[in-house]
Amino acid sequence: MVGVTEMTNWAVDLIDVRKTYGRTIHALRGVNIQVGKGEIFGLLGPNGAGKSTLVKIMTTVVRPTHAHGTILGRPIGHRGKRAVLGFLPENLRFPSYLTGEQLLYYYAALAKVPRAVRKTNAARWLDKLSMTRWRHTTIGKYSKGMLQRLGIAQALMNNPELVVLDEPTDGLDPVGRRDVREILLELKSEGATVFLNSHLLSELEMVCDRVAILVDGLVARQGTMSQLTEHTVEYRVSYAGDAQPIREKLARLGATVDGATITLSGHDSNKVNEVIDLLRSEKLLIESVEPHRFSLEDIVVQVISDKKSMGEEREDKAKH
Repeated sequence: MVGVTEMTNWAVDLIDVRKTYGRTIHALRGVNIQVGKGEIFGLLGPNGAGKSTLVKIMTTVVRPTHAHGTILGRPIGHRGKRAVLGFLPENLRFPSYLTGEQLLYYYAALAKVPRAVRKTNAARWLDKLSMTRWRHTTIGKYSKGMLQRLGIAQALMNNPELVVLDEPTDGLDPVGRRDVREILLELKSEGATVFLNSHLLSELEMVCDRVAILVDGLVARQGTMSQLTEHTVEYRVSYAGDAQPIREKLARLGATVDGATITLSGHDSNKVNEVIDLLRSEKLLIESVEPHRFSLEDIVVQVISDKKSMGEEREDKAKH
């Protein structure tokens, strides 16, 4: 069932979203996600994590097995709020006989956008997405990248309060991805909320205010970039010489030696100084000291690895 909840200040407030196909396939196992109004939010995770299923539930393409929550302050699927929601599905399909401009007018008309606004919005988004010269060309002649640009434009034709984009940069070249980033930031500056599902983690890292990592149908982590990476800082000390005599002392400080590099996890600058003092006591040459913060990709790989290890531990315990 889709539960009715009180109005909230969240643009997206999903509580205990579950989706089961048949009796054995649990695509979503109780997802909780909150997206603030006017922010760019990224949904990421491995293939089969349930990302597209969640997006389809938000946009009422798929009905959940169970869910509570709101979209733009109203229950999921509320007819009035669907009119101010823009959606780009993955693997989109458009009638090949329409021109790009005709398609935008058609989708805008379905959303009851006034004729004058349709014309203005179509011109705006075709220009922003470098598609103006192709507006009178039939879609059957479009490349994959052109189709993707047109798909993004149609999602914006109704001046949406919430834009849900499933793999928006799929098939786009670097210039196209840059154009999309600029559009997302422009939408945010205008007060719109953007919900992104993407495999391109570097793209998400550049534009998202917050992200959620979905693994096996559950949110493994959720927060701002700084919150997700605050415990993943390390210092790397490069040196020349033989550190063998002080390996045990380095280990007691939590440092590891790999070739000519010593790695120390955490923010503790005092420990870094102790490592440096140890190296100097052995008259070793310190070539560099560099802080290193993990990327979003590093975090996702770590989360997936941790979940996999936990699953394997549970299986071993069940066998014994």
